[in-house]
Amino acid sequence: MRTKIMLLALVTVAVSLVAASFATAQTTFKLKAAMNVGQETTRVKGAKAGAAGRFTATLNGTTLKWTLTFKNLSGSATAAHIHTARKGVAGPVTVPLCGPCASPVSGTNVLTADQMKDLLAGKQYVNVHTAKNPSGEIRGQITKAPTK
Repeated sequence: MRTKIMLLALVTVAVSLVAASFATAQTTFKLKAAMNVGQETTRVKGAKAGAAGRFTATLNGTTLKWTLTFKNLSGSATAAHIHTARKGVAGPVTVPLCGPCASPVSGTNVLTADQMKDLLAGKQYVNVHTAKNPSGEIRGQITKAPTK
């Protein structure tokens, strides 16, 4: 009898985990980031007044569909990436977006479970790199956008 109860409990937990995983994979999230020079963690050189950008995205299951715009950079954008780190801390590139880049630019990436978890927890940022600022010229932390 005890074995049957344990087996039933295990099956119940497994079904719950699969259902929760499926529900998360089927949920759509809107994301955004406002980028500027002040959010970069390294000293930015030669930035023009008004250097800024905007990142918007939709996460549907594991698919991230995004659009990136930027203006007034010190030169051409050599690359743009999503990095994993909390606000104010530099982190590794986890999702390449473009390189070289011209504004506006859009794309689609498939994310891993860890990337999705970090993205939805606000632990990722987007930045745009230039020749004068190879570590990044503008940056913005990615957050969930309010739903209407």
